[in-house]
Parts: sequence; C-alpha cells; structure tokens
Amino acid sequence: MKAVACTPCAIAEAAEALESGLLVAFPTETVYGLGADAENPDAVARIYEAKGRPSNHPVIVHVAPGADISYWAQQIPEQAQQLIAAFWPGPLTLILKRAAHIPDAVSGGQDTVGIRCPSHPVAQELLRAFKGGRGGLAAPSANKFGHVSPTMAEHVMEEFTQELSPGGLIAAVLDGGQSEVGIESTIVDLSRLSTHGPVLLRPGHISAAQLEQVMQMPVASPDASAPRASGTLDAHYAPHTPVVQVRADELDQVVAQLQARGKQVALMSYQAHPAIQAQAWRHLPADPVSYAHDLYAGLRELDHAQADLILVEALPQEQDWQGVNDRLRRAAFDSRDVLARLLA
Repeated sequence: MKAVACTPCAIAEAAEALESGLLVAFPTETVYGLGADAENPDAVARIYEAKGRPSNHPVIVHVAPGADISYWAQQIPEQAQQLIAAFWPGPLTLILKRAAHIPDAVSGGQDTVGIRCPSHPVAQELLRAFKGGRGGLAAPSANKFGHVSPTMAEHVMEEFTQELSPGGLIAAVLDGGQSEVGIESTIVDLSRLSTHGPVLLRPGHISAAQLEQVMQMPVASPDASAPRASGTLDAHYAPHTPVVQVRADELDQVVAQLQARGKQVALMSYQAHPAIQAQAWRHLPADPVSYAHDLYAGLRELDHAQADLILVEALPQEQDWQGVNDRLRRAAFDSRDVLARLLA
C-alpha cells in the first residue's frame, strides 16, 4: 500500500473506514497520528495491537475545531477555556475529568481524558468528515510503541509494513507532507486544580511560561499522583541504534576514543565540529523550533547508518529547549551505560 494524497475523496473514504472501526494514519502539526474512533473500544484496541502499546498507557482524543468539549469531559474549568482560546487549534493537550459515557479505553482505565484540537488542515478535514465533525479520534503517534515518532507519511509506511498489507489493521495513510512542529503536543493536567493546580505532564512547542501567562498562575511539575499521560514513560522516542548525549566540549574526544576501538559513530549536532569525521552526520538548526522540526527525521536517518552508536550533542538547558531535551532524554534513557561499555 502507498500513502494516499489528501483529496476530498480520500478524506471521505478515510472517515468511512474510521466509522467502520478501522485505523487510519493521518498528519497533524506535531507528528503523524494513528487514528481510531475514540468511542469504539474495539477500534481503540486495534491501535494498541498495531503499536504494541501497553493497555494502561492512555491515548489522546483529537477533536474538530469548535467541538463540544463538554461531551468528553465532566467539567471545563476556566483555565481550560483560557488555554483553548489561546492555543487551539494547536499543539496543546488538556487532561480533564472524563465524562462517564466515554469509554475508559482511551484513558488507560483512568478517570481522565486527554483532548486536543490539531491545527493541520488535513487533520481538521478528516475530523470534520468523521461523524459529521461530532466524533473524536483517539490518535497516538503512528509508530511502534517507544520508537521515534513519524513526521512524514513514509515514516509511517516504514513502521507498519505488516499492518498496511491487504486485510491489515490500518486502512490508509493520508499524506499531508512533513509535520510543522515535529515533536508531540504539550500536555497539561487540569483535572486536579483544587489540590495541585495546573501540572505540566509533557513539555512541547508551547512552553510552561506561555501557559502561565495565559492562566495567570504557576504550572507545577509532575507529582507521584499525576495522571498517566501519553509519551511520558522514562524510555520513549528511541531509534533502534542506541542514543547517547555528549557535551559539546567532549564530542571530539569521545568520537576519537570510539573510532580507536573500531566503533562506527553517527553524530547529530547543531554546532560545527571540524575535527570530527563520523560515519554519518546530521547537522540540525541551532534554534529550538527548527531543531524540533528536524529532530525525528534526523534520528531516523542516522538509525539507517548502521552505526554502533548515535551521539547527540547535548542541547542548551534554557526553557525554550525543554521540549526537545525531554524527547532526547527519553530516547537515550536505555542507553546510559552503552557508551561506558563501548569504551571499556
């Protein structure tokens, strides 16, 4: 199967497939999502099956612009209304108390639900066509669980060869070009305002400072009782090749040590390092917005280089870089001892 150009006919057919309980991959401004009818537990279960995703790991419900959020949530606090007015459609997910009639399949058995309204025009057209704009699509990233998220249709095709075969779980992949933002949405928990205030569960394109400016109240860090949210496990967003972050002033030495031991090195950096000769090298822009846009495509490219290790130049720690630092930290979580073993 090939990715489908997003014609009105293709959108209508994709909406029909979703209404029949099948899966459709579609573009959003953050990453490509693997969508299913959020009110059909069997369809949502197919997402978990296709991705190999743990059943207690919640997904995010995507809704059309102007959707009635009170259909999905028990109550819409003032802070949610403020954030919706400021950032929707866009890369912001709100965690609210789930309405009683919404199946717990989308929330991993919790009493909360994650909701967002994407800004990508193809996503909006699909959501308007699906159930006449009155439905919601459960849509985590369209990749195998824990892997690098897809920002282009070809990334989705690469992930789901079997699931896209005739009779497979995925009916179509809508090709809407490269995702503009490139990393997953910011997630803020508003389900416990009276006891915890707003809590930033996952940083993203929209920063904590922006959220605070709109709500005029501080945003807290995750606590032990915070709801589980999509993409917040310690290990996530990882290519098959181990990833290790290295400080810029140590890169030359680390690469030389690895190569002296016969190791093949792939490198991702945002600064020039003229003394380094790597097997594969991806230079990313030196600003956080452009870096985020290119991050996942860069990791996928280096993952194909057949290197022993992907070294990533450590990023600045300013708040503007929080989203991409979060993704790289999780991508490198399982690889923290790899460098020591390769240099032993």
